[in-house]
Amino acid sequence: MSAARAQDIAASFDLRALPADFLANPYPVYAALRESQPVRRMPDGSVFLTRCADLMAVYRDAQAFSSDKHVEFTPKYGAGSPLFEHHTTSLVFNDPPLHTRVRRLIMGALTRRAIAGMEPGLVLLVDELLDEMDARGGGDLIEDFASAIPVEIIGNLLDVPHGDRGPLRAWSLAILGALEPTLTPQQQAGGNQAVTEMTDYLRTLVAARRQRPGDPERDVLTRLIQGEEQGEQLSEVELLQNCIFLLNAGHETTTNLIGNGLIALQEFPEARASLQKALKDTAGDEAAEEAVLGRAVDEFLRFESSNQLGNRRAVQDTHVGGVELPAGTLVTLCIGAANRDPAQFADPEVLNLAREGNKHLAFGFGIHQCAGLSLARLEGRIAIGRFLRRFPGYQLTEAPVRGGRARFRGFLRAPFSTS
Repeated sequence: MSAARAQDIAASFDLRALPADFLANPYPVYAALRESQPVRRMPDGSVFLTRCADLMAVYRDAQAFSSDKHVEFTPKYGAGSPLFEHHTTSLVFNDPPLHTRVRRLIMGALTRRAIAGMEPGLVLLVDELLDEMDARGGGDLIEDFASAIPVEIIGNLLDVPHGDRGPLRAWSLAILGALEPTLTPQQQAGGNQAVTEMTDYLRTLVAARRQRPGDPERDVLTRLIQGEEQGEQLSEVELLQNCIFLLNAGHETTTNLIGNGLIALQEFPEARASLQKALKDTAGDEAAEEAVLGRAVDEFLRFESSNQLGNRRAVQDTHVGGVELPAGTLVTLCIGAANRDPAQFADPEVLNLAREGNKHLAFGFGIHQCAGLSLARLEGRIAIGRFLRRFPGYQLTEAPVRGGRARFRGFLRAPFSTS
């Protein structure tokens, strides 16, 4: 995108009317907004933030900025609709005390020991997927690899039977797609249908788990159910909707992390060569290799954030970035822009896979920081590392197809050959 075009889009920037070239590459527009209108007043009266320091200030102040979405989602989805019930009940779109209760239960099943215990199964899963693609000489980076990994991992966390996992990705895409700034009637209908079908399925799963509990140290669903019995007071609706949240949050963002990373290595051959050299140099040294891949995963997350946008609502008169915000102001946090802020990152437009001290905001910050960040990093390290070792000469055979969304940035298809 030319600088002139980026300035034109920034001058009339509106999340509800985004051109196709912005969706293909939003970063020049983010840079123009950061420089000229870092607290951009939108046509609907909301504000759009692009500086890292401003996002951090909002994340830190949970008293002034609420994550509750009843106000925003009532006109968007209609009160009482399946999408409304889901998105206003899930962990990410709530404030304490519901947020605190649910997060505590989930974190109890995502301890460091529990995540370490998932690694052997994750390695086995990844190697099986690699074997299948190796036998065919290629495949699709998204459908055959990136999306298949988190579906299985989150399915394991909730102990969803393997035979029931087929619809999970389509349900997830439909429900999360409904979070885009604007919706077509078809997207809204598809999202409502997905919530209804997913809720019906989970209701049956929950009933079965009540009869035959799993191990609460690794089975999040059992832990949520038993938490109710121990006084956490999750209602049936809260339980079901937060299971949907877990399946969706753990799936889409990790799919994007793996897919974005492997495709970025095709777009930046120098970064790819440096990473492969670092992996060769650390072969046999497990700790050193983990550090190399850890830095690479965090840089992929910074450079091409899986989740580009967050939202808050000012619940009192406040200010951000020197701009006064009256109570009720809706605030969009542009994570993708903050993660390329030159005030926070040296050479932010460069994919530097050896970047140190990478304090990106891809997982958010504060009380709403992603509960599954350690699991996502593990999935990214194992998936990308083992893929590169198996297929060091992989090549895209067609131009990858983007998802065409502003909030969740990833690809739908990316055909490749193993050499």
